[in-house]
Amino acid sequence: MGPYEYVVEQIDGDYAHLRRLDAPGEPLKLVARALLPDTIEEGSKLHYEMFEYTLIG
Repeated sequence: MGPYEYVVEQIDGDYAHLRRLDAPGEPLKLVARALLPDTIEEGSKLHYEMFEYTLIG
């Protein structure tokens, strides 16, 4: 799977709602914040590859 790029649309407690940048019409992906970099905030861009998320912007 992937690589994909996401933007953090919303942070909701221990979860983040991610929107895939190349497929904006797809439903948001709900991801546990424990799997994401600690420094994310709404609007952050993430790169996903090999089951790992990294902050790109």
